[in-house]
Amino acid sequence: MRAREFHESQGVEDWRVLVGDEACAHFRTGSFAAGAHFAQSICPMLEGRQADVDIRPDGVTVRLTEPDAELARRISAVARESGMASVPVAPQRVQISIDALGIPEVMPFWRAVLGYTEWGDEDLVDPRRCGPPVWFQQSDIRRNRMHVDVYVPHDQGEARVAAAIAAGGTLVTDEFAPSWWVLADPEGNEACVGTWLDRE
Repeated sequence: MRAREFHESQGVEDWRVLVGDEACAHFRTGSFAAGAHFAQSICPMLEGRQADVDIRPDGVTVRLTEPDAELARRISAVARESGMASVPVAPQRVQISIDALGIPEVMPFWRAVLGYTEWGDEDLVDPRRCGPPVWFQQSDIRRNRMHVDVYVPHDQGEARVAAAIAAGGTLVTDEFAPSWWVLADPEGNEACVGTWLDRE
């Protein structure tokens, strides 16, 4: 199921697709105990699926690597039955991006220093799935060599960009919006705010 198809489905209002067709929902629980109980309730639904459940003191974030509207509706139903409210603007995915002249020469250093594992030819991932992934982008020029990618819900992209500009940032380019905007802090360090829109 693609991002647009997922969002056009009925009953998935709690969920937001980020980049790479990853569907996320955050439910406010108020305590570890409530979050653990909720996680225990939905675990049977997630058996055999590629999914993550992140329990924090104030809430639980569920990530479905493969968007599934029916599964999302079932999880939301359990949350409602437990009296938990969703926070649709909360999900995001942070990625560190490194521009490299020679990816094969640079990548082993970052794999070793971070303790990450390779995923494909251009990505490193935390085997515990706690830290942000690192993506290596082929570059033929020496410029700002590292930046942060922040993927937000499709209906939060412009607001996140506006907040960054209000906080002292500048818009480098919106040529690729709403897929992504390039921003810079007051010293020129760059970040991209991205959504799934116009990527399909």
